[in-house]
Amino acid sequence: MRPYNVGILGATGLVGQRLLSRLEAHPWFRVHALGASVRSVGQRYGDVVRWKLSHRPPPSVLGNVVLACDPDAMRGCDLVLSALDAPTAREVEPLFADAGVAVISNSSAFRMDPDVPLLVPEVNASHLELIERQRRRFAGGFLVTNPNCSVTGLALALAPLERAFGIRRLVVVTLQAISGAGAEGPRAIDLLDNVIPHIPGEEEKIESELTKILGTLVDGRVRPCSVIVSAHCHRVSTIDGHLEAVSLELEREASPADAAAALAGFAGDPWAQGLPSGTTAPIVVRSEEDRPQPRLDRDEGRGMSVVVGRIRRCPTLGLKLELLSHNAVRGAAGGTLLNAEILASRGFLPRGPAA
Repeated sequence: MRPYNVGILGATGLVGQRLLSRLEAHPWFRVHALGASVRSVGQRYGDVVRWKLSHRPPPSVLGNVVLACDPDAMRGCDLVLSALDAPTAREVEPLFADAGVAVISNSSAFRMDPDVPLLVPEVNASHLELIERQRRRFAGGFLVTNPNCSVTGLALALAPLERAFGIRRLVVVTLQAISGAGAEGPRAIDLLDNVIPHIPGEEEKIESELTKILGTLVDGRVRPCSVIVSAHCHRVSTIDGHLEAVSLELEREASPADAAAALAGFAGDPWAQGLPSGTTAPIVVRSEEDRPQPRLDRDEGRGMSVVVGRIRRCPTLGLKLELLSHNAVRGAAGGTLLNAEILASRGFLPRGPAA
């Protein structure tokens, strides 16, 4: 059978570039159409993209003509991977869903809609049942989103602890990399010799998205997890890799060794195992006193593993730890692609006629 035809929305941006890089030689998906803003439409991709990654862009896409982010212009796509900003995504993504196309989005535009799965495949694959509710508003297509880049790693690290011991409340302090702000992020002069203790909307996303991901599907709706979350977010001068310091109060007492065992033994939902973009160890536990570190650990599991370390007792809440995830891979392009793969493996992506 032919591979799925994939369209990329926002193909010239940082996340779009990473999606194209990870799609090169993908066993299930092939790039069919590239969509971007009006200033790029009608031009060759290689002529308009300002490539930011350390390796060269895939030669196969350099000659592709950039199309408008419109389902009529991007005909023949079985699915689209969206790297659009939230305001644009809110307008564009429903057009594709109404045209019968599956939309797998990195945008925040629809994450908290009650009928849209906010997906971390290893944690809440059961939430894909929400897609059935979208039949009421879209003509054949649907939306699936991945979480905020800080939330993805946090949810993956906390899921085994929630299942084993329950979590009452937690405080998380994030040290977030520059790449999480996209190409239009802070200027170098703002970050050199500095830390910015505010990222607009970030704390609110962590506090709301986490409870949805860890929630339970009941009668076709997600009942949010009851954990109380307090987040403090900072932009730092690291290029890639979000480091998060977490203190948490568990419902049932657990020693650091108990917590480490639960984390190290977590394999994730069986449906998420064996996917092309996945990893056999979604959580890697480090025992060193000074790990994880972004430069040393962000590429663990090809950037798809969350690395947890410094698991120790907290005199205030009971337990504390450090976690690291690659925001641009696990928290963005890699997570979006993994969501597409689990949809394909579970039969949510029927192929259209070959273009």
